[in-house]
Amino acid sequence: MARMYARRRGKSGSNRPFNFSQRAAAQVAPEWAGLGLTAEEVETRVVDLYNQGRSTSEIGITLRDSHGVPSVVVRTGKKITKILKERGVVPGSAGTGSGSGTGSGSGSGSELPEDLQNLMRKALKIRRHLEENRKDLHNKRALQLVESKIRRLTKYYTRKKVLPAEWRYKPGAAEFVMMR
Repeated sequence: MARMYARRRGKSGSNRPFNFSQRAAAQVAPEWAGLGLTAEEVETRVVDLYNQGRSTSEIGITLRDSHGVPSVVVRTGKKITKILKERGVVPGSAGTGSGSGTGSGSGSGSELPEDLQNLMRKALKIRRHLEENRKDLHNKRALQLVESKIRRLTKYYTRKKVLPAEWRYKPGAAEFVMMR
């Protein structure tokens, strides 16, 4: 995939083995997808792994590497977050508190979507690095790119009503939320 703010190529990535549409995924899943695990067994494993304290991305990696499930969507027809919401394990929607900043009224950092949390954590690490190494211009640019990704994701999540409309990314408040 190409970089967004440069005229260069970016990192290469692997492709998924099959490109099923999500609606028909459960009916046309190959036999080897899941090594005999039924959709119900996959869902119970997802809930068990979440109760062990794993994030949704870690759950997907564990199921892929240890249980032979290349894609939870292919096997069950549902995403991991949807399975967790249906089972009542995770709260229904993230960040429903009425706060204008990152830490005011929106609760703990776990209410934020996982991808947004990861980007905020990355920005925090780069910011700490820049406090010690003020002349590091490459990482200053990296911080700009990460924070623009955070702003784009914030726009998406406010449009989808996952975050409140007045939610804004603030680096100081983000550090407070990530440390809890």
